[in-house]
Amino acid sequence: MAFNVTGVERGEWAVLQVRGELDLMTSPVLRQRVHDVVAEGHHSLVVDLSDVFFCDSSGVGVLIAARRLIRSCQGQLRLILPDRGADEGSHVNRVLGALGVRRLFDCHPDLDAATTDEADPLSA
Repeated sequence: MAFNVTGVERGEWAVLQVRGELDLMTSPVLRQRVHDVVAEGHHSLVVDLSDVFFCDSSGVGVLIAARRLIRSCQGQLRLILPDRGADEGSHVNRVLGALGVRRLFDCHPDLDAATTDEADPLSA
């Protein structure tokens, strides 16, 4: 599966759907897309990581930088980390947990939950 980032809008939310491996070679693409979304005036961002099957520390760094950028705009960042494969959860979820940074993110299981204001985030 080739890496790509596609953008859609869902109500007030800009949604970036990420597919493939989020690593040193591909993370600059996601970083640029996040900056583009903010430059367009969107401060409510969902990053859908459902189809990311590998994430290294550079990918995690982009997610942390995105959180910092959105917070500086008084915006909201939500991640979609599906619980499919309940025994393991998503790869990104495991990586964020192993690095001890998952608690920094507002994580949801799917797009509907992430774009509903009364949605309760998954517990850390």
